[in-house]
Amino acid sequence: MFSKSLSRSLMTALATATIVSGPVVSAGAAAPPAKYQTHNEAAAVLKRAGITWTSSGGCSNREKTNCTSFTKINKATVSGIVAFKKAGKCAVRITGGTERGHASGTYSHYNGYKVDIALNSCVNKYITSHFKNAGKRGDGATMYKSAAGNVYAREGSHWDITYYNGRV
Repeated sequence: MFSKSLSRSLMTALATATIVSGPVVSAGAAAPPAKYQTHNEAAAVLKRAGITWTSSGGCSNREKTNCTSFTKINKATVSGIVAFKKAGKCAVRITGGTERGHASGTYSHYNGYKVDIALNSCVNKYITSHFKNAGKRGDGATMYKSAAGNVYAREGSHWDITYYNGRV
């Protein structure tokens, strides 16, 4: 049985936790993902992590298909690719971000969920040996699924990665 002072302390702690954590959101009302609003904000985080990127057009304009842009990329996508680089200890070069020209859909490049990375032996080996083969996509790309639920699809010249969260 609790003493009165312990009961009061517990009630105060619970009341404080409720105030600090904010209102309870219903399960059906998922908040939109946090995003980097500009290319430069996300690029700075990637650069600090040692991740490079290329653009066939030498640009970062989100509206041009020949650019590689990080404008409005999900923070979880950036965290995911940074975590992937750290875990695999591989060179990572992004070849596609949030620019137009990729397939549409909720979990698309334009909506900030995907990045494309260049193939290299280290990246290829890490993905195929650490993630579970998840079959083939409709376009024939072989998919691998990480324990965190993210999907790595081997397209012809690159890996198309969908990050549902910021883990590997």
